[in-house]
Parts: sequence; C-alpha cells; structure tokens
Amino acid sequence: MFKIQTLNKIAACGLNRLPRDNYESATEIVNPDGILLRSADMHSMDIPTSVKAIARAGAGVNNIPLDKCSERGIVVFNTPGANANGVKEIVIAAMLMSSRNLYEGIAWTNTLKGKGADVPPLVEKGKAQFVGPEIQGKTLGVIGLGAIGVKVANAATALGMTVLGYDPFVSVDAAWSLSRDVKKAPSLDVLIAESDYITIHVPATKDTKNMFNEERIARMKKGARLLNFSRNGLVDNAAIKAAIASGHIAGYVIDLPEEELLGVDKILCVPHLGASTPESEDNCAVMAADQIREYLERGNIRNSVNFPACELAPSGKTRITVANKNVPNVISSLTAAIGASGLNIDDMINKNRGDYAYNIIDVSGEVSDDLVAKLGAVEGVIMVRVLPDCQ
Repeated sequence: MFKIQTLNKIAACGLNRLPRDNYESATEIVNPDGILLRSADMHSMDIPTSVKAIARAGAGVNNIPLDKCSERGIVVFNTPGANANGVKEIVIAAMLMSSRNLYEGIAWTNTLKGKGADVPPLVEKGKAQFVGPEIQGKTLGVIGLGAIGVKVANAATALGMTVLGYDPFVSVDAAWSLSRDVKKAPSLDVLIAESDYITIHVPATKDTKNMFNEERIARMKKGARLLNFSRNGLVDNAAIKAAIASGHIAGYVIDLPEEELLGVDKILCVPHLGASTPESEDNCAVMAADQIREYLERGNIRNSVNFPACELAPSGKTRITVANKNVPNVISSLTAAIGASGLNIDDMINKNRGDYAYNIIDVSGEVSDDLVAKLGAVEGVIMVRVLPDCQ
C-alpha cells in the first residue's frame, strides 16, 4: 500500500488514477511515500524520511526545496504542457486586451454610470482615446518554445501574425509541434528589435533573471508591448515602468502582479489566471498522479526537474533503482556488488543530469537486505529502492 499526502486540493480525476486497493491518499497522513501538491510552500516543511517522490500539479517548482530533495534522492516531478492550452488562450486574450486598450476602455465606460441618455454620445466622443492597433500583420516574438510557447506561436500564425521564435534549447518534440510558418530568430536581440509584441515563456533561473533589463527594453520597438505569463523576476519592474512612462513601450501585461506594478497606467496586472481553468487543473492532476504512480510502482522517471528522464520496460524481474551523485566508479561498484551477491543483471539503464544520476537495474532472484546495504554504502549513492516482481 502506497501512501500519498496531498498538500493542496487535487482534482478527483487525478486522485482516481491511484487505485484504491494499492493507494491511500489524504491531507493528513503518516509516513507518506509520495506528496502531491499545487502551490503549497514546502521550503519550511519537515519532509518525512519516507518520502520518495513529490509531484507538483503545475509547471513551476519554486515552492519545492529542490536542493534538499536532490540530496535525499527524492524525485520531484512537474507537469509541463498540461496547462499549455489554458495559458495559450489567456496570452492571446491579453495581447488583444493590451493592443486594443480594452481594460482601460471598459473601466472608463463604467465611470459613465448615472449619465442616463448622455451615455451614447459620451461614448462616441470619448472612444478615440482608446484606439489601438490590430494584431493581424504584426510581428510576435515568442521567447521559449516549450509546450506553451509552441501553442502561442501556432495560434498567432493562425491569427495572421508574423511569428519569430527563439529558444536555443528547443526540444525535438517541440520542434515537431511547431508550425512551419514560425520563423527562427537568429538571436534574442534580433527578436526584440523586430517584434511588435513579445511574450516570455522561460523558467526563472539565475540566467534569466531580469532578462528584460533597461538595456534590452531600450532595444524594443517604440510602441511595442511585452507580456509575461511565466515568472516574476524576468522583467526589471523599474525599467519597464520607466519605458512606459517615457512612451517607448505601449504596454506590459504580467500574470504575477507585484505591489509596485499595481495601478500603473498601461500595465495590466492579471491575478495569476494563466492556468486557472478547470481543464488545466484536471490535466495537471492526472499527469502528476500518473508520474508519481509510474515512479513508485516501476521506478521510471518522466518529467522530473531534478533527476534525469529514465525508463526501462518492466520485465517481471526484481528491479533495483539507485540515485547517486554523478561521479566516477559508481556503476562499476554497483554491478560488482550485485555480481558478488550471486545475482545476474538482466537489463539496466543509467542516465545523468547535472550533478545527479539515476540507474534502473533488473536482476533475476531475490535482493537481500545485505545487498541493499552494500549498494547504499557505495560512495556517491544517495538512494536505493527494491521493487520485487516489477510489472
């Protein structure tokens, strides 16, 4: 029986992916094997030693202490792409709202309450202040061509926009999904200089912090608009406010508002609604549950943010999984210990990612506690699990 602790409300369709005869899930649970969550902050949480995996029903994992989890061999999953359509739709809507000054126009119209029969002529007289350009024929720059960026780029081409994409790390799957009409920008600076609208879809890292600083914002077209439905910290707030005040930038939309941006003319602060659709929440819950189940039952890793993707088809044999520091001689030490115990290795796979590596080893026979102890004692090994009769 696997025990799953839920730190947030997880959609029932996700929890239903965990068979009740083999899983117990609850918000209060002792010694959980796994944790499912959405936005709960785990940084101050004392994570039980029993936890083997954490799955976030969403893309960002800044609410999870990744370093601590990696050091303990806890595999952390996210759900990239599960909310992509919901975010795509709101990005397109936000681009239109900003370009056509819809929010400002609607807010102004509501001030006419009580004017009675004067409302229609006042509307006709005042609407000129909200004139904004159409997006058809304009250029959209998409920074980051993951699941969301690809969908945004494809949707924009369907709306008649010229689309420039930039992502030096674009995956093969993303490339296959990208419309042939999306043009590859030769550099980030070229995309910035040529785009009428720019939308950011990259993670928040030390390399992307303030990627839109004063210098880059100055390179944008006069009258261009910037959209950030990714993370705080990607755009320098002071720099974007100054560029809007000077008239160089026509608008900024952010889905993660900060106090200093509230109430600023031409800045639309959306209350983190990018993935707030019932469909997105369901998709994320299902994907998170499936990934944590696959790992707990078979040891396979899909969409981990701290360990490499690693999958081996079940053989019905006993499966040993090992997480280790990515240092020399670990594999040779593991195989030597297994051979010395009298077990034959039927199949195995090793993958690494940065400072960490992961191994799946299928053997014929029973794995003794003594062998588990010897494997765990190998220098660099941080986690050993045994899955009998892996199906």
